[in-house]
Amino acid sequence: MHLFEKTIGSEPVFDGKIIKVKKDRAELENGEIVNRELVIHPGGVCIVPLTDQGEILMVKQFRYPFQTVLTELPAGKLEFGEDHREAGLRELKEETGAECEKFEYLGVCYPSVAYLSEKIHMYLATGLSFDKQHLDEDEFLDVIKVKIEDAVEMVMNNELPDAKTQCAILKAARILGIK
Repeated sequence: MHLFEKTIGSEPVFDGKIIKVKKDRAELENGEIVNRELVIHPGGVCIVPLTDQGEILMVKQFRYPFQTVLTELPAGKLEFGEDHREAGLRELKEETGAECEKFEYLGVCYPSVAYLSEKIHMYLATGLSFDKQHLDEDEFLDVIKVKIEDAVEMVMNNELPDAKTQCAILKAARILGIK
C-alpha cells in the first residue's frame, strides 16, 4: 500500500463540549514513528438559501476566534451521529426563519485537513417560505440578502473568508449556471 499512516497509539488530551483533542502516534510508510495532534469535531452543515429573486440569505455574526463580524451562510454544528440533512433543515429554520420546497445536497467540505476531523455538508435550499427565526439562547446574528452573482464576486474578492461559505456559494453558482 502507498500513501498511508498507521495509528499505533492514541492519548486523549481534552474532552470539551464541542471538540475533543487527542495525541496519536502513527507509523509512516517508511517505518518512521511520528506524533499527530487531532481535533475531533462532530461535523457541521451549511445552507445556501436562494430566494425566487436570486438572493442568498446570509448571516452576519461575531466570530470569537477572529474577534470580528463575519458574513457567512446559515450553518450549524452536528451532534455526533446526527443526520446532516435533518440538521440542515433545522438550521435553515432556526437562523433565517425559512423552510424550503427543495433541499439539494452539494457535497462535503473538509475545512482543515491537517489536524481537524470536521466535515461540513452543504445544501442548496430553494422554494423558500418564511416564518420567524428560532435562534439558540447564545446565538446573535443578522440576516441579510445578497444577489448570488454578488456573493460569487465577494468570494473572488476575498470578502467572504469563511471556507464553507466560499465552497457552497461557488458550488451552488455552478449548478445554477452562474459565473
